[in-house]
Amino acid sequence: MAAQKLTKGRLIQIIILMIILITAFIWRTVTYQAKPIVKIETKICNLNLGNCLFNINNKQVTVTLSPPRPQANTPIRLQINNIDAHPSAIVSGITMNKRIAPIIFTQNKNAWQGEFTVPQYTHDNMIWGIDIKINDKTYSSEFTVTK
Repeated sequence: MAAQKLTKGRLIQIIILMIILITAFIWRTVTYQAKPIVKIETKICNLNLGNCLFNINNKQVTVTLSPPRPQANTPIRLQINNIDAHPSAIVSGITMNKRIAPIIFTQNKNAWQGEFTVPQYTHDNMIWGIDIKINDKTYSSEFTVTK
């Protein structure tokens, strides 16, 4: 593209465009209102201490971690009893803010079972969280993994 001489008309057009852009930027900055942050208090259950009990649709649902004292790089089984809906879950590291693949559940009689492993990190003990989603509601649990 060949360079063109800057004419008076082109200079006025550039200045008007810059004024419009600067005005729009200032207007959005001045009129911006942050969305309020809503904190929902949830009870987080520790799976290392035993089974977690949740009340879902007026039914007592039990979540079990096997083995109760899991270790890194070994299979860990999560079992959810007394529920009809297909659950989904995601395991994420709390100590190091790491996320691993979701848990895939299969139905076994009156329970859903899923298996996963967590990798080994530099910490001797690492806290992991499990967010279990059932019927568009999330139930949180924690467990600690040792090296």
